[in-house]
Amino acid sequence: MQTQNLKAQLAAGTVLAPGVYDALSALVAEQAGFTALYLSGASIAYTRLGRSDIGLTTYTEVEDTLARIAERVSAAVIVDADTGFGNALNTQRTVRGFERAGAAMIQLEDQTFPKRCGHLDGKSVIPAAEMCGKLRAAVDARVNASTLILARTDALASEGLDAALDRAESYLEAGADALFIEALRTPEQMRAACDRFAARVPLLANMVEGGKTPVQDAGALAAAGFRIVIFPGGTARAVAHTLQGYYGSLRQHGTTGPWKDRMLDFDGLNDVIGTPELLEQGRRYEG
Repeated sequence: MQTQNLKAQLAAGTVLAPGVYDALSALVAEQAGFTALYLSGASIAYTRLGRSDIGLTTYTEVEDTLARIAERVSAAVIVDADTGFGNALNTQRTVRGFERAGAAMIQLEDQTFPKRCGHLDGKSVIPAAEMCGKLRAAVDARVNASTLILARTDALASEGLDAALDRAESYLEAGADALFIEALRTPEQMRAACDRFAARVPLLANMVEGGKTPVQDAGALAAAGFRIVIFPGGTARAVAHTLQGYYGSLRQHGTTGPWKDRMLDFDGLNDVIGTPELLEQGRRYEG
């Protein structure tokens, strides 16, 4: 199972999980050799809605995206469940649905609703006791104990580092399997988080290009004590940059010729998505 696979990966060392936003991006990431993926709520907002990560994405949109990914790849999927899309009872429905759809790890955060990207200003958080209740509800809702619950706190921006670390401590006591202290701003803050938690529980580092946390490579973060490293939105940013160049070139030249060496042709894409294998499978059922 994917959940057992992620537990084994975490036991073996630090897990590097690239951001994905649909089945195609997940497939290409798996083909590149990744055995864990991060389904970013922000990237779903970017790609499905063409909108910002400000709480517009719904439970059903994330669940459907997750199910399509889990159907196509065998890599373990860590899914961003935002605030659980409501209170403790909403959180239970979210956990049950995401587990059923194939999540290996489900991330829940302590922002108010509607939430916003962890690297945007103006965030606010619910009381720690309320978040602990949602985490206990999440633990009770999961069917398989190997489905992991990742607790994220966004309190650093509004309450400071000490309060964020204390919240993370209480979330661990409430049953979280891993911790995510969002938007650590300096190497010193990252070190403080690792000093307190790295020896006890998997700690996640969130690498956002242009965000508030200093971007480091996975090796350096592993040496510091982080056990999960994600680059959640880099995929969407790379794709958007590529599309700007592609569409600009097509508009200018009226043909894709100048981009021939920077794109797959018809057969190349079919090879990536497994069209020959799928057609061969279909032939086995012909009369």
